[in-house]
This record gives sequence, structure tokens and C-alpha cells, in this order.
Amino acid sequence: MIARELENKVRQRLFTGKAIVLMGARQVGKTTLLKQLFSNNEDVYWMSGDDSDVRNLFENISATRLKAVMGNKHVLVVDEAQRITDIGIKLKLVTDQMPDVQLVATGSSSFDLANKVNEPLTGRKWEYRMFPLSFSEIVAHTGLLEEKRMLPHRLVYGSYPDVVTHPGDETVILDQLTESYLYKDILEFDKIHKPDKLMKLLQALAWQIGSEVSYNELAQLCGLDSKTVESYVTLLEQAYIIFRLGSFSRNLRNELKYSRKIYFYDNGIRNSLIHNYTQVENRGDADELFENYMVSERMKHKVVTDNYAGSWFWRTTAQKEVDYIEEKDGQINAFEFKWNPAKKASAPLSFKNAYPEAVFSVINRDNVEDFLL
Repeated sequence: MIARELENKVRQRLFTGKAIVLMGARQVGKTTLLKQLFSNNEDVYWMSGDDSDVRNLFENISATRLKAVMGNKHVLVVDEAQRITDIGIKLKLVTDQMPDVQLVATGSSSFDLANKVNEPLTGRKWEYRMFPLSFSEIVAHTGLLEEKRMLPHRLVYGSYPDVVTHPGDETVILDQLTESYLYKDILEFDKIHKPDKLMKLLQALAWQIGSEVSYNELAQLCGLDSKTVESYVTLLEQAYIIFRLGSFSRNLRNELKYSRKIYFYDNGIRNSLIHNYTQVENRGDADELFENYMVSERMKHKVVTDNYAGSWFWRTTAQKEVDYIEEKDGQINAFEFKWNPAKKASAPLSFKNAYPEAVFSVINRDNVEDFLL
């Protein structure tokens, strides 16, 4: 089994007087992590919000009733907790009235769980985000050389645990994910009135990775208004399927100030949406796939390492650009991504003049570890 970097973090927070909330898309390994964490531990009571009897139990739950259900167990795991109505208030009841119980809740979407948890559980929870397997997690399992050899594979099929651990079944697993599991909570959410338009939006975003996106253009492509597109993008982001990257702007008048790029947390999901599993050597979007992979892996790395550097891209109206920028403690680091090591790149002169203190690096398939480890 591939060890997850969050395991030790969560383990250290057990029985510290707060609930543990683990967020992430379906099938990224949340339940597997908890089973590993509590393996051979008979002091754990498991519940799943996917089960109707569990949802019914929580309708009018009380501490007395929950204690009777749990018996003498001191750990309560509520899996897929976002499916339980008013889950935040119910979790607060556990933390307030059952102080000897360690509560652990998982959610595959934050628009329902987090919005209702944040206020009731303020100061009462440790919250963690979980993603598909990271480059560093797989490297720790198989070694750096082996994982670098697998980079072309990852650019096409991504890093969902089932995908990584079942070679040969990648397309079947990814198609099941995109058709059955990944959007289950979003499509059941009462604000989604046009699920077919949501899928069109996802496909449009998949075609535009690495490019600036316009909500107005997306609206025209999908037959929606721009405000609905923005709200759908927010829901997809809160469900940990995509994320936005804003534009960096400080000094130049012609810098883009309000633009955004949208990336997928997993390349395999992106390629499944456009039904293209062609190997990277035969694709015209290899650089875009590499950029999506590198930026999404960097996001995972930042979360696990508690790196709170700001993240942006940079572009001017004259189409000068830098793929990715981080700033932390006043230090600006700029990165350009090139899948082919033979392709050279340098920082635009206008960027150099505006930010002479910035450190510029080119990341290609030969030196990915410099950026991801």
C-alpha cells in the first residue's frame, strides 16, 4: 500500500480535543487512510452518510442516542458526512456533549459539509484536504527514477489511487469515476438544475487547461449565463475537481489583473472528460498536460508541507507570460514548464525589468524533482 503523507499529521491530532475533518473528492483514498490509521482498532464506530439508515439516525440525533448506538467505543468515524442534513450542527453536538469521543468526519465536497461545519465547529476542528496520490508519495513508494519513467503515463492517466495500483485498467476506472462517482454530490446539490450543462462546462474547461478562461465565452459555449458559469466553477472547485489560479500584478500598467486559469487536480479526469487517452508522445497538447500536472502537483505539495506561498500566473496585454509564480516572505520565484527538455525558455524582458529580484527557473521532465520534492 502506498503510504499517504497526511497519515502522520492526522495521527498526531487524535485525542487533542477537536474533531478531525478530512476533505477531498470521492475515491482519493480518504476511507482507506482512516482504515490504515485505525487498523485493528476495535474502539472505532464507523458510519457512512451514503447509507440511508445513518442519515435517518442523524435526523433527530441526541448525545444519549448516539452513546447508546456507539456503546463503549471512543472513536466515531462519519464517512461521506456531507450527505447528512445540517451535518455541522450534528458534529458540534458530538464535540460538545461527548468530550471523550474522538470525532473524525470525511467529505467528498465542501459546498455542503464545509459551509455548514465552519460556523458550528469554529475552533473545534482540525481540517485537512486530501488529493489523488502525489508525486512525492509515489516516489517514496517506488523510487525517484521509476516514477520519472512513469511521467508520460501520469500525464495521460493521472494519479488516482485505483488508477496507479491497477495498471491496465486505467481507462475503465477513469470512465467510471467521471460517469458515476466524481460528480455525485454536485449533481444532487439542489442548485444544479442543468446537469448536462455542467458536463459541457467541464469539457470546455478541459479543453482550455493552461489558457486564460473567460466566463462569458464559457457561457456561450455551454448555453448558460456567465453568473451561472461562475457559480458552477465555484462548486467544482469546492468539490476538489478543479482549482483557479489568478494573475500576478504589481508594477506594469499592461499586466493582466483580473484574469484566471483553471486547472484540474488530476490529468486522468481531464483526459476522460474529452475522451482522449492518446499517449503523450503523439499529442499536440503535451505542454498543456505537463503544465496542468506540474501546477496541480505543486498545489498538493504546498498543502502537505504547509507552504502558504501565494500562487499565480503572469501575463501582459502584449501576450508576454510566465506559467507559474510563487511569492513567500517577499521572495518571488517564477517558473516556466516545458515537457521537452530541448525547448529553451527565458523570462520575458518586461518581467525581468519589473521584478529584477525574481528567480526564474525552467522545469522540464528531466528536473521535475526540483519543483515537486
